[in-house]
Amino acid sequence: MAKPQEKISFGQRLKQIGMVFQFTAKQDRWFAPLLAAAVLIPLALTVVAVILWSWIWLPLGILFTLLAVLIVLNLRSNKAMMNAAEGQPGAAAQIMENMRGDWRVTPAVSSTTQMDMVHLVIGRPGVILLAEGNPQRVRGLLGQEKRRLSKVIGSAPLHDYVIGQEEGELPIRKLRTTLLRLPRALSGKDVNSLDKRLKALTARPQMPKGAIPKNMRPPGAFRQSRGR
Repeated sequence: MAKPQEKISFGQRLKQIGMVFQFTAKQDRWFAPLLAAAVLIPLALTVVAVILWSWIWLPLGILFTLLAVLIVLNLRSNKAMMNAAEGQPGAAAQIMENMRGDWRVTPAVSSTTQMDMVHLVIGRPGVILLAEGNPQRVRGLLGQEKRRLSKVIGSAPLHDYVIGQEEGELPIRKLRTTLLRLPRALSGKDVNSLDKRLKALTARPQMPKGAIPKNMRPPGAFRQSRGR
């Protein structure tokens, strides 16, 4: 089931908006000029409308100004966050976890010590694998995951993407729009059923490859007998 959203107070909402303002201003040099234009242009038009016609334009002008500020903030903050996420390990999973809609995200179902990872996403379009890291290594991880998942997903569509800037890869800034454009092949009931099956599959513990570290060996393992 989708996680229930926690209620956020008005004060917490204002604090979040303030943090978004600060973050965007640091990341985007065009944010401050565009924000100033979003405030000054509607206010100037409002003053002209009030002088020429009536005071009734004042509240309308304030509403238009707030709307312009929110539009600039939304567009520039999204761009700033995408730029900051570029090349960061785990960024694709974090973006999916914050997307609106019923998306079931399991970060790093497969990974390497070099920070290559494959994330599992379940939604109305079906099963989606998102790979981040070295293209050669993550394609091997993708192949393993596709073979493993094919045994339990049945007829559900399986999509896979390698996040990156090279040819044939998906830029992280296009991740949201790309997944939202996928055809809806599953119902909500199908998503719930598929989520349960895949959680049972990914919950199985897997032994790490290579020698077992000393601090992970069970008591008495490989203990040599001592002569008295």
